[in-house]
Amino acid sequence: MFFKTIDFSKYSSIKIGQPAKVLMIEKDDQIPQDRYLIGGSNNLLLSPNPPLLMMLSKDFSTIGQEDDMLIIGAAMPTGRIVSYAKKHNISGFEFCSKLPGTLGGMLAMNAGVKEYEIFNILHSVEINGKWILAEEIEHGYRFAKLGGIATHARFKIQNGFNQTLLESLLNLRSNQPSLPSAGSVFKNPEGDYAGRLIEGAGLKGARKGDMQWSEMHANFLVNLGKGSFHDALYLINLAKEKVYKAFGVDLQEEIKIL
Repeated sequence: MFFKTIDFSKYSSIKIGQPAKVLMIEKDDQIPQDRYLIGGSNNLLLSPNPPLLMMLSKDFSTIGQEDDMLIIGAAMPTGRIVSYAKKHNISGFEFCSKLPGTLGGMLAMNAGVKEYEIFNILHSVEINGKWILAEEIEHGYRFAKLGGIATHARFKIQNGFNQTLLESLLNLRSNQPSLPSAGSVFKNPEGDYAGRLIEGAGLKGARKGDMQWSEMHANFLVNLGKGSFHDALYLINLAKEKVYKAFGVDLQEEIKIL
């Protein structure tokens, strides 16, 4: 293991944060229990005083086939997973094209698009060095209780990459802002949409400093240039307060605030 200084104002997708020393975990290292594991920082809002951080190194950015299983390292970027699946005519991973980040982040939050979720195709996960079947891991809409550090995952290979599905999912991006953001801030409440509620509470386009609830999609908090953690947090709390007052709905964060 080794330390790497990462400037989160450049590395994170929302472009907020400061340089921080991150412990990089290599193959066969004993993983510390006193640090918070991060991945591609695509759904992360880092405070000025974050916990101790660690990240899986490129040793875990692997992908390959063994018998009828596809084995992927948790540090593998989703884009490369889709490319591999397309090249080898493997189905089930088309929805990953819509999701930035790494496999580890997808596993930790059961990431997905519409009815497609990672746990739908997952066979098992290596957690703290032990393989655990997906059905034995408590999970649901945008959450999974891994109970440890996931380093690899296995998927049963199904042939038939679906290019049409890939393109239809990519088209969903047309209503998402291109400005720096952390993706959807809140989970969609059952039977409703967080973006609709935020807009209904009058906050679409609302701004604090250089942070703004997007005018394209109200559940996206965008950085207009020099957005700060405190301004982002203000808008997040404001949305929760206004939506509860207007609709009686408790919005739950999808992003991770550290």
